[in-house]
Amino acid sequence: MNDKSKKIRLVDVAREANVSAATVSRLIAGSAEVNPRTRERITDAAKRLGFSLETGKKSRIIAFLLSNRGVLHPFHSSVLTGAETYCAENDYGLLFLSLKYSMSTAPDELELPEILLNRQIVAGVIMAGTNSKSLTSLLTQRRMPWVALGNNIVGEMQQKQPGLVYFDDMAGAYDLTRYLQSLGHRHIGFIGDRRLPWFARRHQAYQRAMLEAGLAARSSELNTREGEEMGYLATKLMLQETPTLTAIFAGDDALAGGVYKAIRDSGMTIPDDVSVAGFNDTLEASFLHPPLTSVRVFADELGRQLAESMLKTIAEPDQPPRSLILPTQLVRRESCAALISPEKV
Repeated sequence: MNDKSKKIRLVDVAREANVSAATVSRLIAGSAEVNPRTRERITDAAKRLGFSLETGKKSRIIAFLLSNRGVLHPFHSSVLTGAETYCAENDYGLLFLSLKYSMSTAPDELELPEILLNRQIVAGVIMAGTNSKSLTSLLTQRRMPWVALGNNIVGEMQQKQPGLVYFDDMAGAYDLTRYLQSLGHRHIGFIGDRRLPWFARRHQAYQRAMLEAGLAARSSELNTREGEEMGYLATKLMLQETPTLTAIFAGDDALAGGVYKAIRDSGMTIPDDVSVAGFNDTLEASFLHPPLTSVRVFADELGRQLAESMLKTIAEPDQPPRSLILPTQLVRRESCAALISPEKV
Protein backbone atom coordinates (compact mmCIF):
# COMPACT_ATOMS: atom_id res chain seq x y z
CA MET A 1 0.00 0.00 0.00
CA ASN A 2 1.40 3.40 -0.97
CA ASP A 3 2.08 6.05 1.66
CA LYS A 4 -0.07 8.91 0.34
CA SER A 5 1.88 11.44 2.39
CA LYS A 6 5.05 10.60 0.49
CA LYS A 7 5.65 12.43 -2.77
CA ILE A 8 6.19 9.97 -5.60
CA ARG A 9 9.30 10.83 -7.60
CA LEU A 10 10.69 9.77 -10.93
CA VAL A 11 13.16 7.42 -9.22
CA ASP A 12 10.25 5.64 -7.52
CA VAL A 13 8.67 4.98 -10.91
CA ALA A 14 12.00 3.63 -12.18
CA ARG A 15 12.24 1.26 -9.22
CA GLU A 16 8.66 0.08 -9.68
CA ALA A 17 9.25 -0.57 -13.41
CA ASN A 18 12.65 -2.19 -12.75
CA VAL A 19 14.47 0.23 -15.07
CA SER A 20 17.02 2.98 -14.52
CA ALA A 21 15.95 6.50 -13.64
CA ALA A 22 17.72 7.62 -16.80
CA THR A 23 15.38 5.44 -18.89
CA VAL A 24 12.32 7.09 -17.32
CA SER A 25 13.97 10.46 -17.95
CA ARG A 26 14.40 9.62 -21.64
CA LEU A 27 10.75 8.58 -21.89
CA ILE A 28 9.59 11.90 -20.41
CA ALA A 29 11.87 13.71 -22.85
CA GLY A 30 10.17 11.91 -25.74
CA SER A 31 13.17 9.83 -26.76
CA ALA A 32 12.61 7.20 -29.43
CA GLU A 33 15.34 5.09 -27.81
CA VAL A 34 12.89 3.63 -25.25
CA ASN A 35 11.48 0.41 -26.76
CA PRO A 36 7.71 -0.19 -26.67
CA ARG A 37 7.84 -2.97 -24.05
CA THR A 38 9.90 -0.86 -21.64
CA ARG A 39 7.68 2.15 -22.38
CA GLU A 40 4.63 0.11 -21.38
CA ARG A 41 6.26 -1.08 -18.14
CA ILE A 42 7.11 2.50 -17.17
CA THR A 43 3.63 3.77 -18.06
CA ASP A 44 1.98 1.01 -16.02
CA ALA A 45 4.29 1.68 -13.06
CA ALA A 46 3.51 5.39 -13.19
CA LYS A 47 -0.22 4.71 -13.18
CA ARG A 48 0.06 2.37 -10.19
CA LEU A 49 1.99 5.01 -8.25
CA GLY A 50 -0.18 7.91 -9.37
CA PHE A 51 2.75 9.67 -11.07
CA SER A 52 2.08 11.81 -14.15
CA LEU A 53 4.51 11.37 -17.03
CA GLU A 54 3.11 14.47 -18.72
CA THR A 55 5.20 17.62 -18.49
CA GLY A 56 2.13 19.83 -17.95
CA LYS A 57 2.08 23.56 -18.68
CA LYS A 58 5.62 24.15 -17.45
CA SER A 59 8.28 22.13 -19.25
CA ARG A 60 10.39 19.71 -17.25
CA ILE A 61 12.75 18.93 -20.11
CA ILE A 62 16.37 20.06 -20.10
CA ALA A 63 18.31 19.99 -23.37
CA PHE A 64 21.86 18.62 -23.20
CA LEU A 65 23.57 20.20 -26.20
CA LEU A 66 26.81 18.53 -27.30
CA SER A 67 28.50 20.83 -29.80
CA ASN A 68 31.29 20.00 -32.22
CA ARG A 69 32.28 16.73 -30.53
CA GLY A 70 31.70 13.05 -31.32
CA VAL A 71 28.52 11.59 -29.84
CA LEU A 72 30.50 8.76 -28.23
CA HIS A 73 33.22 11.01 -26.78
CA PRO A 74 34.14 9.26 -23.48
CA PHE A 75 34.57 12.43 -21.39
CA HIS A 76 31.34 14.08 -22.47
CA SER A 77 29.48 10.77 -22.20
CA SER A 78 30.34 10.76 -18.48
CA VAL A 79 29.23 14.39 -18.16
CA LEU A 80 25.94 13.44 -19.84
CA THR A 81 25.43 10.50 -17.47
CA GLY A 82 25.91 12.72 -14.42
CA ALA A 83 23.52 15.36 -15.73
CA GLU A 84 20.90 12.80 -16.70
CA THR A 85 21.03 11.14 -13.29
CA TYR A 86 20.63 14.43 -11.43
CA CYS A 87 17.75 15.52 -13.64
CA ALA A 88 16.01 12.17 -13.14
CA GLU A 89 16.39 12.45 -9.36
CA ASN A 90 14.58 15.80 -9.58
CA ASP A 91 11.82 14.69 -11.95
CA TYR A 92 13.27 16.34 -15.04
CA GLY A 93 13.88 14.66 -18.36
CA LEU A 94 17.07 15.22 -20.34
CA LEU A 95 16.90 15.62 -24.11
CA PHE A 96 20.18 14.97 -25.95
CA LEU A 97 20.95 17.15 -28.97
CA SER A 98 24.06 17.31 -31.17
CA LEU A 99 25.15 20.46 -32.99
CA LYS A 100 27.92 21.32 -35.42
CA TYR A 101 28.80 24.95 -36.12
CA SER A 102 31.79 27.17 -36.82
CA MET A 103 33.39 29.07 -33.95
CA SER A 104 33.43 32.18 -36.16
CA THR A 105 29.66 32.16 -36.76
CA ALA A 106 27.94 35.32 -35.49
CA PRO A 107 25.00 34.93 -33.06
CA ASP A 108 22.40 36.05 -35.62
CA GLU A 109 23.76 33.53 -38.15
CA LEU A 110 23.62 30.46 -35.91
CA GLU A 111 21.06 27.87 -36.96
CA LEU A 112 19.76 25.98 -33.96
CA PRO A 113 17.19 23.18 -33.76
CA GLU A 114 13.78 24.84 -33.37
CA ILE A 115 13.03 22.76 -30.30
CA LEU A 116 15.98 24.40 -28.54
CA LEU A 117 14.31 27.81 -28.53
CA ASN A 118 10.83 26.64 -27.58
CA ARG A 119 10.28 27.32 -23.86
CA GLN A 120 7.06 25.27 -23.92
CA ILE A 121 9.17 22.20 -24.69
CA VAL A 122 12.63 22.96 -23.28
CA ALA A 123 13.08 24.62 -19.88
CA GLY A 124 16.82 25.22 -20.20
CA VAL A 125 20.02 24.22 -21.99
CA ILE A 126 23.18 22.54 -20.68
CA MET A 127 26.03 23.25 -23.12
CA ALA A 128 28.85 20.70 -23.43
CA GLY A 129 31.35 19.98 -26.18
CA THR A 130 33.11 22.93 -27.81
CA ASN A 131 31.15 26.17 -27.91
CA SER A 132 31.60 29.85 -28.73
CA LYS A 133 30.39 33.02 -27.06
CA SER A 134 28.04 33.44 -30.02
CA LEU A 135 25.89 30.57 -28.76
CA THR A 136 25.71 31.88 -25.19
CA SER A 137 24.79 35.32 -26.58
CA LEU A 138 22.05 33.89 -28.79
CA LEU A 139 20.47 31.88 -25.99
CA THR A 140 20.59 34.95 -23.72
CA GLN A 141 18.93 37.08 -26.42
CA ARG A 142 16.17 34.48 -26.79
CA ARG A 143 15.71 34.38 -22.99
CA MET A 144 16.53 30.67 -22.87
CA PRO A 145 18.17 29.75 -19.53
CA TRP A 146 21.56 28.09 -20.00
CA VAL A 147 24.63 26.81 -18.19
CA ALA A 148 27.86 25.73 -19.85
CA LEU A 149 31.08 23.83 -19.36
CA GLY A 150 33.37 26.84 -19.13
CA ASN A 151 36.61 24.99 -19.95
CA ASN A 152 35.48 24.37 -23.52
CA ILE A 153 34.23 27.79 -24.58
CA VAL A 154 36.38 29.32 -27.31
CA GLY A 155 37.31 32.95 -26.66
CA GLU A 156 37.96 34.95 -23.52
CA MET A 157 35.42 34.34 -20.77
CA GLN A 158 35.53 35.55 -17.19
CA GLN A 159 35.97 32.45 -15.04
CA LYS A 160 33.39 33.65 -12.52
CA GLN A 161 30.86 34.64 -15.17
CA PRO A 162 27.41 33.42 -14.11
CA GLY A 163 26.32 30.18 -15.73
CA LEU A 164 29.76 28.66 -16.19
CA VAL A 165 30.90 25.48 -14.44
CA TYR A 166 34.60 24.65 -14.67
CA PHE A 167 36.91 21.90 -13.58
CA ASP A 168 40.28 23.19 -12.41
CA ASP A 169 42.38 21.94 -15.32
CA MET A 170 45.04 24.62 -14.77
CA ALA A 171 45.72 23.45 -11.20
CA GLY A 172 45.71 19.84 -12.43
CA ALA A 173 48.18 20.57 -15.24
CA TYR A 174 50.43 22.54 -12.91
CA ASP A 175 50.44 19.75 -10.30
CA LEU A 176 51.20 17.15 -12.97
CA THR A 177 54.15 19.13 -14.33
CA ARG A 178 55.53 19.67 -10.83
CA TYR A 179 55.16 15.93 -10.18
CA LEU A 180 57.27 15.10 -13.24
CA GLN A 181 59.86 17.61 -12.05
CA SER A 182 59.88 15.99 -8.60
CA LEU A 183 60.89 12.73 -10.30
CA GLY A 184 63.99 14.45 -11.64
CA HIS A 185 62.74 15.25 -15.14
CA ARG A 186 64.02 18.48 -16.66
CA HIS A 187 63.31 17.92 -20.35
CA ILE A 188 59.51 17.66 -20.37
CA GLY A 189 57.49 18.07 -23.56
CA PHE A 190 53.85 19.11 -23.93
CA ILE A 191 51.53 17.82 -26.68
CA GLY A 192 48.13 19.34 -27.47
CA ASP A 193 46.40 21.59 -29.99
CA ARG A 194 46.70 24.97 -28.28
CA ARG A 195 44.07 26.48 -30.57
CA LEU A 196 41.51 24.63 -28.46
CA PRO A 197 40.76 26.23 -25.08
CA TRP A 198 41.28 23.16 -22.88
CA PHE A 199 44.72 22.43 -24.35
CA ALA A 200 45.63 26.12 -24.20
CA ARG A 201 44.78 26.30 -20.49
CA ARG A 202 46.76 23.15 -19.66
CA HIS A 203 49.72 24.38 -21.67
CA GLN A 204 49.62 27.70 -19.84
CA ALA A 205 49.83 25.91 -16.47
CA TYR A 206 52.59 23.57 -17.76
CA GLN A 207 54.54 26.58 -19.03
CA ARG A 208 54.22 28.37 -15.69
CA ALA A 209 55.52 25.33 -13.77
CA MET A 210 58.48 25.02 -16.14
CA LEU A 211 59.29 28.73 -15.90
CA GLU A 212 59.16 28.68 -12.10
CA ALA A 213 61.60 25.75 -12.11
CA GLY A 214 63.95 27.57 -14.48
CA LEU A 215 63.35 25.00 -17.23
CA ALA A 216 62.69 25.39 -20.93
CA ALA A 217 59.18 24.56 -22.12
CA ARG A 218 59.06 22.25 -25.13
CA SER A 219 55.73 22.19 -26.92
CA SER A 220 54.49 20.48 -30.04
CA GLU A 221 53.52 22.81 -32.89
CA LEU A 222 51.48 20.12 -34.67
CA ASN A 223 47.83 21.17 -34.77
CA THR A 224 46.47 19.43 -37.86
CA ARG A 225 45.41 16.09 -36.37
CA GLU A 226 43.32 14.79 -33.49
CA GLY A 227 43.51 12.13 -30.82
CA GLU A 228 45.84 9.20 -31.02
CA GLU A 229 47.11 10.10 -34.50
CA MET A 230 48.18 13.55 -33.36
CA GLY A 231 49.83 12.09 -30.26
CA TYR A 232 51.83 9.69 -32.43
CA LEU A 233 53.03 12.24 -34.99
CA ALA A 234 53.76 14.96 -32.44
CA THR A 235 55.82 12.55 -30.31
CA LYS A 236 57.83 11.33 -33.29
CA LEU A 237 58.69 14.91 -34.23
CA MET A 238 59.46 15.91 -30.65
CA LEU A 239 61.84 12.98 -30.14
CA GLN A 240 63.69 13.95 -33.33
CA GLU A 241 64.00 17.58 -32.28
CA THR A 242 64.79 16.91 -28.60
CA PRO A 243 66.65 13.61 -28.15
CA THR A 244 67.20 14.49 -24.46
CA LEU A 245 63.46 14.36 -23.75
CA THR A 246 62.67 12.20 -20.71
CA ALA A 247 58.98 12.96 -20.08
CA ILE A 248 55.90 13.88 -22.12
CA PHE A 249 52.75 15.57 -20.85
CA ALA A 250 49.93 14.61 -23.25
CA GLY A 251 47.07 17.13 -23.09
CA ASP A 252 44.51 14.32 -22.83
CA ASP A 253 44.41 10.54 -22.57
CA ALA A 254 43.54 10.01 -26.24
CA LEU A 255 46.77 11.77 -27.23
CA ALA A 256 48.66 9.63 -24.72
CA GLY A 257 47.68 6.47 -26.59
CA GLY A 258 49.52 7.79 -29.65
CA VAL A 259 52.47 8.87 -27.50
CA TYR A 260 52.82 5.29 -26.26
CA LYS A 261 52.93 3.91 -29.81
CA ALA A 262 55.46 6.48 -31.00
CA ILE A 263 57.82 5.81 -28.10
CA ARG A 264 57.71 2.06 -28.69
CA ASP A 265 58.14 2.46 -32.45
CA SER A 266 61.24 4.51 -31.68
CA GLY A 267 62.77 1.55 -29.81
CA MET A 268 62.24 2.98 -26.33
CA THR A 269 60.23 1.87 -23.32
CA ILE A 270 57.84 3.51 -20.86
CA PRO A 271 58.79 4.64 -18.25
CA ASP A 272 62.45 3.51 -18.39
CA ASP A 273 63.34 5.81 -21.27
CA VAL A 274 60.41 8.25 -21.34
CA SER A 275 57.77 8.89 -18.70
CA VAL A 276 54.27 9.69 -20.01
CA ALA A 277 51.30 11.41 -18.36
CA GLY A 278 47.85 12.30 -19.67
CA PHE A 279 44.76 14.23 -18.64
CA ASN A 280 41.07 13.40 -17.90
CA ASP A 281 41.73 9.91 -16.45
CA THR A 282 39.29 8.24 -18.82
CA LEU A 283 38.77 4.48 -18.70
CA GLU A 284 41.45 3.94 -21.34
CA ALA A 285 44.10 5.46 -19.04
CA SER A 286 44.13 2.46 -16.70
CA PHE A 287 43.97 -0.01 -19.63
CA LEU A 288 47.16 1.25 -21.30
CA HIS A 289 50.33 -0.69 -20.58
CA PRO A 290 51.83 0.47 -18.33
CA PRO A 291 48.76 2.15 -16.79
CA LEU A 292 48.80 5.87 -17.49
CA THR A 293 49.45 8.57 -14.92
CA SER A 294 46.69 11.11 -15.48
CA VAL A 295 44.71 13.97 -13.96
CA ARG A 296 41.27 12.85 -12.90
CA VAL A 297 38.36 15.06 -13.85
CA PHE A 298 35.23 14.04 -12.00
CA ALA A 299 33.18 14.14 -15.20
CA ASP A 300 29.98 12.60 -13.81
CA GLU A 301 30.04 15.07 -10.89
CA LEU A 302 30.65 17.84 -13.40
CA GLY A 303 27.46 16.76 -15.15
CA ARG A 304 25.56 16.72 -11.87
CA GLN A 305 26.77 20.22 -11.01
CA LEU A 306 25.81 21.53 -14.44
CA ALA A 307 22.34 20.06 -14.00
CA GLU A 308 22.02 21.41 -10.46
CA SER A 309 23.00 24.89 -11.65
CA MET A 310 20.46 24.61 -14.46
CA LEU A 311 17.57 23.64 -12.17
CA LYS A 312 18.47 26.41 -9.70
CA THR A 313 18.46 28.92 -12.55
CA ILE A 314 14.99 27.75 -13.58
CA ALA A 315 13.69 27.81 -10.00
CA GLU A 316 15.17 31.25 -9.26
CA PRO A 317 15.08 33.16 -12.57
CA ASP A 318 15.72 36.52 -10.89
CA GLN A 319 18.98 35.33 -9.35
CA PRO A 320 22.19 35.23 -11.43
CA PRO A 321 23.30 31.66 -12.23
CA ARG A 322 26.10 30.47 -10.00
CA SER A 323 29.65 29.85 -11.18
CA LEU A 324 31.63 26.90 -9.88
CA ILE A 325 35.13 25.40 -10.18
CA LEU A 326 35.48 21.68 -9.39
CA PRO A 327 38.88 20.33 -8.26
CA THR A 328 40.89 17.72 -10.12
CA GLN A 329 43.08 14.91 -8.76
CA LEU A 330 46.50 13.67 -9.83
CA VAL A 331 46.42 9.87 -10.25
CA ARG A 332 49.93 8.36 -10.16
CA ARG A 333 50.42 5.15 -12.11
CA GLU A 334 53.30 3.14 -13.57
CA SER A 335 53.84 5.27 -16.70
CA CYS A 336 56.02 7.72 -14.77
CA ALA A 337 59.25 6.91 -12.95
CA ALA A 338 62.14 8.72 -11.30
CA LEU A 339 64.88 9.71 -13.73
CA ILE A 340 67.92 7.47 -13.35
CA SER A 341 69.88 8.38 -16.51
CA PRO A 342 72.29 11.18 -15.55
CA GLU A 343 73.34 11.78 -19.14
CA LYS A 344 69.82 13.02 -19.95
CA VAL A 345 69.61 15.50 -17.07
